[in-house]
Amino acid sequence: QVQLVESGGGLVEPGQSLRLSCTVSGNLFRMISMNWYRQGPQKARELVAGITNGGGTSYIPSVKGRFTISRDNAKNTLSLEMNSLKPEDTAVYTCNVRRMGVKGVIEDWGQGTQVTVSS
Repeated sequence: QVQLVESGGGLVEPGQSLRLSCTVSGNLFRMISMNWYRQGPQKARELVAGITNGGGTSYIPSVKGRFTISRDNAKNTLSLEMNSLKPEDTAVYTCNVRRMGVKGVIEDWGQGTQVTVSS
């Protein structure tokens, strides 16, 4: 019922910027939060940034001050602005939505977009 599609990934040099977008199809009548996860080579998937229904944001320490998560309700998109990119930011980035269903919390996932930071 809810579909998430990421875009904006690519290959960039250290210090450059990328803006990831996640287009959301379907209505989120009881949305809890929208989040960006990433999974680097030989690493477990980790939560990078999140935004609540009320607009509150959170980030892991390694990206705080460099990444900005935002939501555009008019365009039904979730974005992640990534500045001053580092090689360790290389990963597949995936958007996630948590929403309340009839039987409990439901999680929706996109397919992911590759971000590679290399010189």
